[in-house]
Amino acid sequence: MFVYEKKLQFPIKIKNPNAKMAKFIASQYGGPHGELGASLRYLSQRFAMPYEELKATLTDVGNEELSHLEMVGTILYQLTRNLSEEEIKDAGFETYFVDHTTGIYPQAASGTPFSAWSIASTGDVLADLNEDLAAEQKARLTYDNILRLVDDPDVREPIKFLRERELVHYQRFGECIRLAQDRLNCKNFYAFNPSFDK
Repeated sequence: MFVYEKKLQFPIKIKNPNAKMAKFIASQYGGPHGELGASLRYLSQRFAMPYEELKATLTDVGNEELSHLEMVGTILYQLTRNLSEEEIKDAGFETYFVDHTTGIYPQAASGTPFSAWSIASTGDVLADLNEDLAAEQKARLTYDNILRLVDDPDVREPIKFLRERELVHYQRFGECIRLAQDRLNCKNFYAFNPSFDK
């Protein structure tokens, strides 16, 4: 179904660990608009998608989101590796450290663990694709906010790459909606179904 190449989509080589940064970047790993939720959303929605080319898009983007999860996990690992006890305390990273040491755990920046409640899969073509458009914009916004807080170029460059991919995915899902609207009959597309007006 897909080929896994043992390299990241974008190289990540962070020289300076920074647990403070890791605390908020963690949201793109397991937060409400993060890569884990995105991959599960698209890979779940694909099963009910009636159109093969749209199913293929959901599969492709879902798999790419898994590679983004790997990238964010790599960023988090490199930001937290080899921390001293003093650095952990100074960064306010001790509550995370107590539960996970420096293992990568899916949670939001607030510390709330990942929940499948943050994804949607309705089986309705238009509802799901509109959810996907919104999800990509929320992910883009989270990356925008991270870029406002990060000044380390070793961290900024992969984050900018990930942000750019959210924009590309948004465009792909916009194309999918146009294709779906052309194919849905009036019983399935409320905008063209006069019986919904009664």
